Amino acid sequence: MIYRLLADAVVLLHLTFILFVVFGALLLLRSPRLAWLHLPAALWGAFIEFTGGICPLTPLENRFRSLAGDPAYTGDFIERYLMPLIYPASLTRDLQLLLGFGCVAINALMYALLCWKKCRRPGWRKKG
Repeated sequence: MIYRLLADAVVLLHLTFILFVVFGALLLLRSPRLAWLHLPAALWGAFIEFTGGICPLTPLENRFRSLAGDPAYTGDFIERYLMPLIYPASLTRDLQLLLGFGCVAINALMYALLCWKKCRRPGWRKKG
């Protein structure tokens, strides 16, 4: 029972991480200091998508599922949990690249907005 709960906790952590990677830049509009946490997470998420890799949380979840006596799954988290919610077809490499570019585009836009907002503040650049 405990291993099944741990596996489910890893799924929730994984989903939270993915949401933070994709939409975390929105939090920067309120707290720009989060960039130190968000930027590495966004780069990691893009790296996993572009290389076709599997996040280490997926094997961890599968390990807990095996210890609970449940079957492990193949593929990655996006293919297993998110794609069935969004698209009925399985994850293709082209779609995975599109998701990676989408993640980069959303975050680049948010960081550009943050920079633009900061540059509009009076006195942001002192003349020396």
